[in-house]
Amino acid sequence: MMDKAFSNLLKYIDKLPHTKKEQVYQWVKRYVDPTSSVGGRLINKMRETRFKDGFECPHCTSEHVVRFGKVKGRQRYRCKSCLKTFTDTTNTVLYRTRKGDEWITFVDCMFKGYSLRKSAEIVGVTWVTLFYWRHKLLSALKQMDFDHFEGIVEVDETYFLYSQKGQRGIKERKPRKRGGKSKHRGISHEQVCVLVARDRTKATVSKVSCMGRIVKTKIETIIGTKLSSDNVLVTDAWKAYKTYAKEKGLKHYRIKSDDVKHVIKGLYHIQMSTVFILG
Repeated sequence: MMDKAFSNLLKYIDKLPHTKKEQVYQWVKRYVDPTSSVGGRLINKMRETRFKDGFECPHCTSEHVVRFGKVKGRQRYRCKSCLKTFTDTTNTVLYRTRKGDEWITFVDCMFKGYSLRKSAEIVGVTWVTLFYWRHKLLSALKQMDFDHFEGIVEVDETYFLYSQKGQRGIKERKPRKRGGKSKHRGISHEQVCVLVARDRTKATVSKVSCMGRIVKTKIETIIGTKLSSDNVLVTDAWKAYKTYAKEKGLKHYRIKSDDVKHVIKGLYHIQMSTVFILG
């Protein structure tokens, strides 16, 4: 009976699309053989690389460190100098994440060039979650060697409905079902604005900026230190960009929001930032 059920299961899996087969594969690795956990192997490798010259406290850099039990199966350490505790992932993109293996699967999808939606099917989380994961990962990478934009800088923004999931006593609006819409037409203060700036070398800043429409002060806060007079700004037609570019003395080209594929002088467009947003 079990042999027949197993045979039927294999036949069913064989008929699945490729993305679903990858999901099954990741599940088997994670739950059937925990020792093969990609996340676990990565953390072991991270420990070897990070502490190859001896353990060092990430808070005060002291070398007086001792093992201090475990947290959810992961080794914890304690610094005898500052008395703070830490783990192998403290101050890394994996710190405090509850989905370590999913994170690694997502990174693998990124290397394979998959879109956010295809990656979401494989990883088993929403594409919106992966959008923020990608931002977190890219931000960590860029902090290592990214000081200034080069040449043409495309700036665009995307919006998500502000989520208050888990909060009680919300009075300013009625409860909204999952996947619901804003009660206001167009862009409103019910939506979170994520500003995306990207140059042609793919150096990228992607950061939550404000509620509602982007304003020039937020543009300056997020990308001001990475811009110079040598940069050329390419944006949509929103007035805040025009004002900002004028005050900064930047050369500026504007693309109408209903024509994001438009190219000015065969060179200036916002297609790279749009592709980054859409995944």
